[in-house]
Amino acid sequence: MTNIHPTAIIDPTSEVGRDVEIGPYSVIGPRVRIGDGCALHSHVTITGPSVVGADNVFYPYSVIGADPQDLKFHGENSSLVIGDRNQIREHVTIHRGTDNGGGVTEVGSDNLIMVAAHIAHDCVVGSHCVIANMVMLGGHAVIEDCANIGGGTGVHHYTTIGKLSFVAGLSRVKKDVPPFMKVEGDPLEVRGVNTIALARRQYSEDEISGLKEAYKRLFHHHHRSNGTAAPVVTTTVRNGSRGSNRPPSKGRPSQAIECHPPMSVTIEELMSEYAHLTTVTDLCRSLSQSAEGVHGRSREKTREDSKFATQPK
Repeated sequence: MTNIHPTAIIDPTSEVGRDVEIGPYSVIGPRVRIGDGCALHSHVTITGPSVVGADNVFYPYSVIGADPQDLKFHGENSSLVIGDRNQIREHVTIHRGTDNGGGVTEVGSDNLIMVAAHIAHDCVVGSHCVIANMVMLGGHAVIEDCANIGGGTGVHHYTTIGKLSFVAGLSRVKKDVPPFMKVEGDPLEVRGVNTIALARRQYSEDEISGLKEAYKRLFHHHHRSNGTAAPVVTTTVRNGSRGSNRPPSKGRPSQAIECHPPMSVTIEELMSEYAHLTTVTDLCRSLSQSAEGVHGRSREKTREDSKFATQPK
């Protein structure tokens, strides 16, 4: 049975499903549809047009479906669509879309969106994601399924965070994050394969081993972001073996320069060798698409407006 606290305010144009709990001082604005089994704790605000699926839980002071924070927005029709079984914690803000991004912000199902996270206009968040406290998603960002974003991370607009990737807390994400990888820092660097998440999702040993080999060949040699090969300085010791990487100086053994092929060549090799492993081919396709994009963001190519558009003085 639906239970609505007497202090809650519900616009007559909105629809509330069965077995919904709406707590004290919550507000549901015009053109909102709340699915069955949802729970709104106290002081939750949902405005429309918004469609909310079943069994979602909204915690106090979350603001869902508000106008986008975009100076180009002038009240045109736009919406928010949320799936099922999401946990949306205190002070989370999720804004509707804009005409420039298709008009819809989307959130999938089974996500945990923690305290004070912000999902901006036209973002697309997949399913089974964890978005930690105070994560800031810029407009038009895409968060693919099962991604995990650490607290305080800032994500540039039009950025894609790949499936089953892990972004460490306080990172600055201004380029696409490859799927299945762990990244961290400012500037952002790939630190390894997200093996724990892959094992939890029951990926095979072959799939994980293939990704580890791809990581070594794509990232371990520190290719430059423009796809050219970065020379690796190796120390040649007297017995002919390689020692540790050290800068040249007087009294040390002579230096040898070892160059690795461009990343584009490595991607082609991996695509051929591991054509039977979708994890590796997905990783390679993602990297190729990012390289073809703008500033390492594949989706920036879809941008229809000009970021240099003039405004009235």
